[in-house]
Amino acid sequence: MGYRGDLAMTDGCYKGKVALFAFNGDPMCFAHVLINALDMKEKNYDVRVIIEGSATKLVATLADPEKPFASLYEKVKAACLIDCVCRACSAKMGFLKSAEVQGLPICDELLGHPSIARYMDAGYTVLTF
Repeated sequence: MGYRGDLAMTDGCYKGKVALFAFNGDPMCFAHVLINALDMKEKNYDVRVIIEGSATKLVATLADPEKPFASLYEKVKAACLIDCVCRACSAKMGFLKSAEVQGLPICDELLGHPSIARYMDAGYTVLTF
């Protein structure tokens, strides 16, 4: 597994823990995941972005700096807020290689997908988009 690490470990300075699961491949919807992740980080939340389902196609799309929301995507990547990309969905949709080339963590602990329960067990509030 390539996720950021032990979800239970925090330094106690966070306001809360939030896992944003992006399933929807619509760029406008995904943009809301990105802006909320940056906002929560700025407000001192432990925030993780998990890219699942049809949203995995946006990993390749938004790597192109000419695409709308690409700069927002780069800010989220630079802030290390992307906790993982779903191996099964990104492979099925043909975007696993793009995620790997970008150095994004890949998760597959639940039959090829990231486990929502793993985040809940670690005390994260899970929001889905």
